[in-house]
Amino acid sequence: MGFQTEFNSVCKFKSEQELYELLEYGRGKMKKSGLRIFPTGQKVIAYTPDNTAVAIVRIVASIAEINFQGEEVTEVEMELVRKLTNEESRIQTALAYEMFFGEQVQ
Repeated sequence: MGFQTEFNSVCKFKSEQELYELLEYGRGKMKKSGLRIFPTGQKVIAYTPDNTAVAIVRIVASIAEINFQGEEVTEVEMELVRKLTNEESRIQTALAYEMFFGEQVQ
C-alpha cells in the first residue's frame, strides 16, 4: 500500500456529473480510486472524461482513506478559477496528449 502522486498540472474527471457540478456551481468534488496525493492550494487544468481541457481549478482539499468496504479512495474538493477559452482548450488538450495521455487519434 502506498500513495500515488498525481501530475501537478492534470485533474482528469472520470464522471461527467462531477465535472458538470464544478462548472455549474463553481465548486465540486471528484472521487478517485486508490490513495493519491493532490497538492492542496495548487491550480491545475481540469480535463473531461474524453481528455479535453476545460477549466482551471484550485484544489481545496484532498482526503485519502480506506472506506468501510475496504477500498482505497481519494476525494478531491476543488473550486473553479475559470473556464478555458476555445483556443486555450485546444492548446492545453494537445499538450496533454503529448505529455500525459499518449497519441491523439485524429
